[in-house]
Amino acid sequence: MNLRNEILKEHSKANTLQIAAWVGDDRERFGALLTLFLEDEYRVVQRVAWILNTIAEKHPALITPHLEVMIARMQEPGIPVAVKRNVIRMLQYMDMPESIHGPVMQVCFDWLADPRETVAVRCFSMTVLAKLARIYPEIVQELRIIIEDHLGSQPTAGFKARARKVLSDVKLYTL
Repeated sequence: MNLRNEILKEHSKANTLQIAAWVGDDRERFGALLTLFLEDEYRVVQRVAWILNTIAEKHPALITPHLEVMIARMQEPGIPVAVKRNVIRMLQYMDMPESIHGPVMQVCFDWLADPRETVAVRCFSMTVLAKLARIYPEIVQELRIIIEDHLGSQPTAGFKARARKVLSDVKLYTL
């Protein structure tokens, strides 16, 4: 399979699932996919991010050793929002190595506080921060302040629902 051509063939859930299934837990195929994520053009990187997120659900052990470079990649200027969205989404469900907790917290706080950031990235950032607050309860106050500051001005139901859930969850961590 010419991986890059298959990725460019169609931007759909069916194609994403097909490529993710082809990669499976094969480290060599995963390496080829990761190379495209790190080195290719905008459209390819955008689509690969979705595939990586899909793989992370079934084979998180493939992703974990590469989280540091993926986090660095999602912070690059001009990176497609799909990269940020999919990397942060996968972090909601994965066990993160302690070595990335600091950088992940920083980027999630930055994105959550930025009203120009997409709602999906902000919501996933909230959830990742709530997850990290279980380990680092000292971040609960900052998380609560940022959420409450943006809650009144955020018009989307999704943001409001996620904010209420996260605020409820983090309240339990400080009791």
